Amino acid sequence: MHRRYLPILIALAQATGSLAKTVTYDWNVTWVFASPDGFSRPVIGINNEWPCPKIEADVGDDVTINLNNQLGNETTGLHFHGINQISSNDMDGAVGTNQCPLPPDLGVKYKFHADAPGTYWWHSHSMGQYPDGLRGPLIIHDPDDPYQDDYDEEVIISMSDWYRDQTPTLMEAMITPNNTQFAPPLPNSTIVNDGGNGHISVQPGKTYRLRMINWSAMFSTFIQFADFDMDVIMIDSSYVQRQSAKQLRISAAQRFDVLITIPEDADKNYPYLVVLDVNQDFASKNPPRPISFPFNVTGMLVTDDDKDKTKSFTIQKFEPFDDTTFAPNDDEEVYGPVDRQWILYFDYCHDVNGYPRACFNDTMYIAQKVPALYSAASLGDDNNQTEAYGQVNAFVAGYNEVIEIIINNNNDAIHPFHLHGHQFQVLARPESEAGNWTADAAINKVPPRRDTVSVNSNSYAVFRIKADNPGVFLFHCHIEWHVEMGLSATLLEAPEKLRDYTIPQDHIDACDKMGIPTTGNAAGNEDWDDTDGFVTVPPTEYTG
Repeated sequence: MHRRYLPILIALAQATGSLAKTVTYDWNVTWVFASPDGFSRPVIGINNEWPCPKIEADVGDDVTINLNNQLGNETTGLHFHGINQISSNDMDGAVGTNQCPLPPDLGVKYKFHADAPGTYWWHSHSMGQYPDGLRGPLIIHDPDDPYQDDYDEEVIISMSDWYRDQTPTLMEAMITPNNTQFAPPLPNSTIVNDGGNGHISVQPGKTYRLRMINWSAMFSTFIQFADFDMDVIMIDSSYVQRQSAKQLRISAAQRFDVLITIPEDADKNYPYLVVLDVNQDFASKNPPRPISFPFNVTGMLVTDDDKDKTKSFTIQKFEPFDDTTFAPNDDEEVYGPVDRQWILYFDYCHDVNGYPRACFNDTMYIAQKVPALYSAASLGDDNNQTEAYGQVNAFVAGYNEVIEIIINNNNDAIHPFHLHGHQFQVLARPESEAGNWTADAAINKVPPRRDTVSVNSNSYAVFRIKADNPGVFLFHCHIEWHVEMGLSATLLEAPEKLRDYTIPQDHIDACDKMGIPTTGNAAGNEDWDDTDGFVTVPPTEYTG
């Protein structure tokens, strides 16, 4: 029986009227040479081009991507960051969780419903691949945009750290017993619009919606305009009440939509500064190493090409707006009462071979043979047994339960955490050195929603979701190096509604070509508690 919750999709289609359409993209994943920071290197592009293209649709549309892996030497898979994947959990694209790796010379179809508007992005969710270039914007336009009368045009600005070595080389150097400090790879530069000059053509008197995306492998970016404040209207893909901000800190995977108005009497070009935050905690009073900001890009809002485009400015203080204080545009109050708590403690750790890893509750995530969704679909009444999924840090939430997720960051650095399938409420995110969460911690009663939040050093954060989106969803640090070190967990959301879920045949074909079983527990065994073949020790050689 194929359970796709069609009444939900029918209602959505009716709500958006008869103009809904299917938007289709035909993509070959290919190697391309590019030099976004002046140094030429292989990058992963689409249809022999890089930067990669944008996915664009309207609320109510269906989006289809026909993806063919032409890399030759690497597997791949696509995740659509922030998309809820209602009734399409098999399209979430997290390799090992929602699909098998897509081998070379094979194709699969991704298809999902654009249920909610916003600024999203797509990227590889396979073998630390997106820092090598496989990423791009994903924009879902809103016919009922509450701010549509407040701006004239929109522009995408992407920001990123950039590495001149490819991911496998970087990972091999990091995951070694000699890395006693758990040191990640450090970037060579920062880039805007994947190597563009950051110049944006604007006209006096017009207001622009800037859709800002940070798709760094690791580091956050500060952004500030010399002459303007930014009016924030959306964080990740959730509308907020319009709020002025002088400076924003955008962590890896986060998005901010802001409005900026160019003066009617503009007689110059206006600089803005993007600064890569390579510090463990930029606000620390006792940092383990000196605070520095070695990488930055000066962009320009260009009103006149003939006027000076070289002017820059200096940021005197890094004091970004607190993104947990935005007010949701719909004034939705905190979900409650809480049915279950999922409490996670993060710190670095070692595996049994002494290799540096990253752990939740002293346990690293170890990828198993069978994708977790496939196990949930095939284990019948036993698919709620977390032990059946192997060492993937699984947690079960019943349908429509309110889940409170608590992250205790026991590390000296700020870390961004992301949950697939939800825009969660952010109830609390105190300053650094606040210590671990306690039951009497203060919360925001009308919290903002987003899908990625930075948790301050030696501090905590509190999120809540309604478990109304059946599926298997990853929760992980969005520092890509830490994902590869094991800093992930698995939310089994309403597994009772996933029994006999049908996986598309082309996705099954990808598994077959890789020799990966598609039914049973983590090892492909029919009995959920038969642990023979479970992966209990991560490989000592990095192969992705």
